[in-house]
Amino acid sequence: MNIKELPTPSYVVDENLLRRNLEILQSVQERTGCKILLALKGFSMHAVFPLVGQYLKGIAASSLFEARLGVAEMGKEVHVYSPAYIEEEFDELLGYCDHMVFNSFDQWRKFKDKVKNHPGHIECGIRVNPEYSEIATDIYNPCYQNSRLGVTLANFRPEELEGIAGLHFHTLCEQNSDTLERTLKVVEEKFGEHLRKMKWLNLGGGHHITRPDYDIETLVRCILHLQEKYGVEIYLEPGEAIALNTGFLVTKVLDIVDNGMKIALLDASAACHMPDVLEMPYRPAIINGGEPGEHPYTYRLGGNTCLAGDVIGDYSFAEPLKPGDKLIFCDMAHYTMVKNNMFNGVNLPNIMLYNEEEGFKLIRRFGYEDFKNRLS
Repeated sequence: MNIKELPTPSYVVDENLLRRNLEILQSVQERTGCKILLALKGFSMHAVFPLVGQYLKGIAASSLFEARLGVAEMGKEVHVYSPAYIEEEFDELLGYCDHMVFNSFDQWRKFKDKVKNHPGHIECGIRVNPEYSEIATDIYNPCYQNSRLGVTLANFRPEELEGIAGLHFHTLCEQNSDTLERTLKVVEEKFGEHLRKMKWLNLGGGHHITRPDYDIETLVRCILHLQEKYGVEIYLEPGEAIALNTGFLVTKVLDIVDNGMKIALLDASAACHMPDVLEMPYRPAIINGGEPGEHPYTYRLGGNTCLAGDVIGDYSFAEPLKPGDKLIFCDMAHYTMVKNNMFNGVNLPNIMLYNEEEGFKLIRRFGYEDFKNRLS
């Protein structure tokens, strides 16, 4: 089956591209001895968890359901962090996790007896906020002023570290290792004396390790430095790096309207199917599509919801678009399936897997019952 013959809309994840990313991550583990986890907040397509589990050490969860999914579908290490744990879910959550990170010392004090009395061994950590980040967009910046995420140095309580095995920080978003190197200098300056007492340090996510221009040598040097200086085990928990450039969203043109410019209405929606396009915001690439004016025919691409701002962006093409044409958006594996919704009753895209041996395989098709069951 040719990709343009697929039903639309469909997310398609290329298993061969995914394996290539995993091999890069595995090479970092082999060179440094660090442990890399899949952060489910970025990519939770559990149909490929058996493949991911061949390379990575486990998953990083942000909730009860993510932790449960990690246990059920991968069965390796489960690390969990939440800004605030829900008391009614906590006992069940303990049954799924190996590592648990607390956002504040008050949360640690509230739940530490339950952790200690749990029959399973759970290593606990504190998330710290070094108050340093190079992220320009506040909605993705864990260290912007008055952030709710992590303990700042002013609020750090060394006297309450008994039972704490590790520290965790997360300050990156789609960044290279030079940013990590600069961040580590601040982390060491503020929390280095406490790191010497720890068993592990989790460097969080946002490491764009599988991006073509990523400087792996600097990452390796940073990890080895931390291990040698502090004697800690190093964890990383990227979500995006696992699925970066492995997925596509295949869509169809439904209609062309002209309201000062040509506007192509698609059966895919920014608001429903790729919400980061509006939140970030960013402009996803399209196969054979260019910048406005780069090719002879320029269109604004819009979704099929009633939201006025459901606009993906302006693109140009070598030939005029017409209803029925297929458009293929790139890099649509991460932060799409995990964030999509059924606003306006718009159906979710199919989930499909591709590899060279078997071709295209339908993993999941959604329908009316999925929409209905979320609402009553």
